[in-house]
Amino acid sequence: MSDTSSTPAPEPGANPPVPPAPPAAQPGAYPPAAPAPQPAPQAPPAAQPAAYPPPAQGAYPPPAYGAPTTPAPYGSAPAYGSAPAYGAAPGYGAAQGYGYGAPTKTNTLAIVSLIASISSFVILPFIGSIVGVITGHMSLKQLKTSGEQGRGMALAGTIVGWVGLGLTLLGIVAMILFFVFSFAVYSSTGTYSS
Repeated sequence: MSDTSSTPAPEPGANPPVPPAPPAAQPGAYPPAAPAPQPAPQAPPAAQPAAYPPPAQGAYPPPAYGAPTTPAPYGSAPAYGSAPAYGAAPGYGAAQGYGYGAPTKTNTLAIVSLIASISSFVILPFIGSIVGVITGHMSLKQLKTSGEQGRGMALAGTIVGWVGLGLTLLGIVAMILFFVFSFAVYSSTGTYSS
């Protein structure tokens, strides 16, 4: 008689059975018992793929191996249907459309206008504003035709220059009014007497 177990065989694709846990260590035993080796899990049997039949005779043409062709001379186009010639030297000269061009120049009068207008608030109150306004208008006129950069600096120099001129004129008017008012007050009270 053969020894068979009463458990049914696992179905294909089902998880393998879990092996039993190792026995617990005996208290007081030294060294502790090594765990029992566990058997490697068995993969479920996979279905064998069906073998593909070989291709029919004449289904694919055999590759055309022939004598190597000589490359075309330099500068001529390859013949129709032939492989391109590799290793040919590239043409010389500047490549069109690649890389970065030289940066455009910034208008010098725009820079002078901005610096002079800012200096009108720090160093030269009236003269800096006049220089900033004049050079700002000159640079704006040049920028229309030259294609240079610096329009923002020219506008800023012109605007800051006009603001500086306005504040200078307001300061002069306020100073004149202050002297006129103080002279009027002083002259109405008369001389100082004790």
